[in-house]
Amino acid sequence: MIMSRTSPSSKKTHAKKTTSPSTSLETELLLEIGTEELPYQFIAPALRSLHEGMTAMLQNQRLSCGQIRPMGTPRRLVLMVEQLATQQQSAVKEALGPSKSVAFDQAGQPTKAAIGFAASQGVPVEELQVRQTAKGDYVCAVKQETGQAATAVLTQHLPGLIGKLSFPKAMQWNETGVRFARPVRWLVALCGGKTLPIEFASVKAGQVSHGHRFMKTNTSVSAKDFPVRSIQQYLKETERQGVIVDQERRRAMVVEQLSDLAKSAQGQLHQDEDLLEQAIYTVEYPQTIIGSFKPDYLELPKEILMTAMKEHQGYFSLVDRSGALLPNFLAVTNMKLSDMQLIREGNERVLAARLADAKFFYEEDRKITLADRLEKLQAVTFHQKIGTQFQRTMRIKELAGYLSEHMGNHELAQVTQRAAELSKTDLLTGIVGEFPTLQGIMGGEYAKHDGERPDVAEAIAEHYFPRGMEGEIPRTLAGKVLSLADRLDKIASFFWVGVIPKGSEDPYALRRDALSIVRIIIEGQLILDLPQAIEKAEEELKKSGVARVAAGMQQDPIDFIIERLRFYAGTSGSIRRDDVIGAILTPQNRTLSLGNLLDLMSALEAVTTKPDFDPLIVGFKRAHRLVEKEQWETKPVEPSLFQHQAETNLQEKLRVGRDRFSILMKQHEYARALEVLVQLKEPIDEFFTGVMVNADDPAIRANRLSLLKDVDELFMSFADFSQIVVQGS
Repeated sequence: MIMSRTSPSSKKTHAKKTTSPSTSLETELLLEIGTEELPYQFIAPALRSLHEGMTAMLQNQRLSCGQIRPMGTPRRLVLMVEQLATQQQSAVKEALGPSKSVAFDQAGQPTKAAIGFAASQGVPVEELQVRQTAKGDYVCAVKQETGQAATAVLTQHLPGLIGKLSFPKAMQWNETGVRFARPVRWLVALCGGKTLPIEFASVKAGQVSHGHRFMKTNTSVSAKDFPVRSIQQYLKETERQGVIVDQERRRAMVVEQLSDLAKSAQGQLHQDEDLLEQAIYTVEYPQTIIGSFKPDYLELPKEILMTAMKEHQGYFSLVDRSGALLPNFLAVTNMKLSDMQLIREGNERVLAARLADAKFFYEEDRKITLADRLEKLQAVTFHQKIGTQFQRTMRIKELAGYLSEHMGNHELAQVTQRAAELSKTDLLTGIVGEFPTLQGIMGGEYAKHDGERPDVAEAIAEHYFPRGMEGEIPRTLAGKVLSLADRLDKIASFFWVGVIPKGSEDPYALRRDALSIVRIIIEGQLILDLPQAIEKAEEELKKSGVARVAAGMQQDPIDFIIERLRFYAGTSGSIRRDDVIGAILTPQNRTLSLGNLLDLMSALEAVTTKPDFDPLIVGFKRAHRLVEKEQWETKPVEPSLFQHQAETNLQEKLRVGRDRFSILMKQHEYARALEVLVQLKEPIDEFFTGVMVNADDPAIRANRLSLLKDVDELFMSFADFSQIVVQGS
């Protein structure tokens, strides 16, 4: 085993510094990876990976530094390290060898084992030291490792840092076989103003960077290559050459330009963080323009117009104070010209063609009702193992009716079943074919046009909500029920045929669907027997003739959904302690509603802060371990066998407490039910203080174990308290 410790010399941290001045022992690093245009979605994750990789590498290599700043544009990924130590910290490495008894004979002379170990470590045998370990005394070779120059360390490790970057899609472009998001065209790697001799994908690092590909600079000539000498000079020169490398500066520029232009049009910007992120990472020098389209297109649903502008062109929409769409758009371009009229007109022409297509699809779609499209879903395959969209629609209809009836609402069942029938028919429309993100939304629009009930149309429009992890849940009860039915059928179907997420792979977004189920039930304050709902979904799958995977490969979808509850509780901020979450999510609690499970967690976490709680859990765990070790089964307790007053007291407190506890649990008064358990601390402590459980008399011993089993069962009926971490347990 090899251990190392740094020399007790200077101990800088990797935290950001604010006042420490540069010295001759500090330098700076600039790394720029120049590429062909990167997809905007790849840039931010790549910068995070670079930052994390550089931080870890410098720590592992014992190189202290100040601030590490990642920056990026579509054509470059940049990393800047300030106040970087010019030399590694020295370290002492220790390698454990054979035990002392093996390394030295009775006379204290080194054996062949010691001599061989010393030779393998490159130290004289007389310099071996003895270290005490948990396994006894072992000999140890201690070696002083002098720190290398930072330039040598970086030259060795930077190519690997670049090579570890991964992307959703990567490509090969030369004989090296290196894979990267886009071809690498240049590298800049400077440490203290000097080029590091590194190479990646046959591209050698130099001191030359490149300006904006198209834009002209203040000198009225195209931006060109330029030498790099330092971080400060690099940032100034890139901006002079038409490139704002810092994405946060570009963000501020875009936000300001959007706000100013929106005000000039007497409108308000429709906020869209995803679109803002796209704009920031698709340009090197943002210049926003305002354009317009024919007001006639405002007759279309605004969702169509906004989606056409966003998805096809990356345009921002403008609305008035009432939220109505204005006939204008904002486009963030990658050019800054004295006259932007030509660019504006070009964008307006492209958008006009897109909106004309959208209008055509919309008008054609309304010629056929959603009800008339239903049978055509039989020709649309949902999944080869699960069947058609028509079969799935019929299952969702039955499940939606079942959920509604179990909520005691017959009229709700009529609404949700009609909405379920029509919920997938908009998949056959032209507008959804062109803009898949509008599915559901357009179903609601077309249902209104067809004369369906407003609550049916609204349920259809909402049944894909929430659309993301933090998206809005359905507002109406019918929408909530239909969304639950849709997702329960989907999860049950894929588990039924054995298509289950593994590791990071989840091609059908089942984890997101499970989290949506959790959110709709909890945030929608619904009471739902989840096991029964899944059982109903599986019953419908069996009726529709979907073949189930072999018994040995079957997994329970309930456990899958409960795991998403664990994730929700831990990430929503409602529950901070993992042990509390684990203690509640036990098999015995599976029949409780998800909302009740979260309430149980909240009550348990609250009681953990009380001073009597930790000692109580210590006593419980002692009882739990005894009955668990004996695998003790529940047996009647015989008071006639009691030999100590503590036994009588504990049984009496249990009898009274059990009845009170049961009433409070049925009333969902979980905090008060826990108070009943807390009150058992004193009699439990008295029992263990005055009573020896393992008595010589087998009958007395068995009776005491049965009494402790009653304690264990009462506590475990609330949560698995054995998972709670406390001091002294």
